[in-house]
Amino acid sequence: MISGGRMILTIAGRSITDPTSDDCCIGWELLAKSLADMLKEGLVQESKINSFNIPLYSPYEDEVRDVIQKEGSFSLHSLNGFALNVEQDNTDEMNTNVSDWHMLGIKMTKTVRAISEPMIATHFGNSIMDMLFKKFQEHVVDHLATKKRVNGFNLIISLIKR
Repeated sequence: MISGGRMILTIAGRSITDPTSDDCCIGWELLAKSLADMLKEGLVQESKINSFNIPLYSPYEDEVRDVIQKEGSFSLHSLNGFALNVEQDNTDEMNTNVSDWHMLGIKMTKTVRAISEPMIATHFGNSIMDMLFKKFQEHVVDHLATKKRVNGFNLIISLIKR
């Protein structure tokens, strides 16, 4: 990249300093619960679960600023964060209609599956994919039924090459 060149990145992040917050972790926690269900049913081995790791970290805005500054190849033009609300109507209260929860569960399952299936299939094999994500979808719907929001958070970063 030439000096003065620009790069824009969109990455998963988090809105608060706590790295275990729901805005970056709930989907992965529900996926872990789904794997634990499969372990109880004898469909996956405990050693496989214990050796599985998704290399994911969702940084806070200040962490991104610090890394850019310390690395030094780019100057930060702008850094903006925005919440990803997976609910259909962007209201503060989730619709209590179970079919809405089911549809949101399907959407979240498709998203997480698109991101994680290649890593999971490589480690556990393709044969568990449909069952794993069926269980995941059930966990998402159960989570939504507790009226807990399922949000994500993204960071949009604009950089200029020094």
